[in-house]
Amino acid sequence: MSSTKVLYTATATVVGGREGHAKSSDGVLDLQLVVPKELGGPGGAGSNPEQLFAAGYAACFEGAMRFVARQKNVTMSKDSSVTAHVGIGPREPTGFGIAVKLDVNLPGLDRAVAQELIDTAHRDICPYSHATRGNVDVQITLV
Repeated sequence: MSSTKVLYTATATVVGGREGHAKSSDGVLDLQLVVPKELGGPGGAGSNPEQLFAAGYAACFEGAMRFVARQKNVTMSKDSSVTAHVGIGPREPTGFGIAVKLDVNLPGLDRAVAQELIDTAHRDICPYSHATRGNVDVQITLV
């Protein structure tokens, strides 16, 4: 039984898998999916699940840090950013797995304060961090 009280549900439908089309129920997200050349596909104009996951995790993680900053009366710069790198490859014994690296830029903050925001967001707040914990190698670097 989940302990999550759902406040919002995003819905998207994909037709054609990694070489298909993705569209959200409200039509805001509407894009082609293309297999990257690195995975044996044609590459080109289109996105892929790893890019979408990277964008989602980066946005969610920065939002989680801003939440923590507000709780601690810390002002984060509007120029703060999170860059997510999501890699995919074969895993043992079968299938595929992902690995995540988050590069966090918190200009103007003392490194110790910045690291505390990162640690608290990752440990306690960010739902992507909760979902990946124990399943995905996530490395976070304060740049």
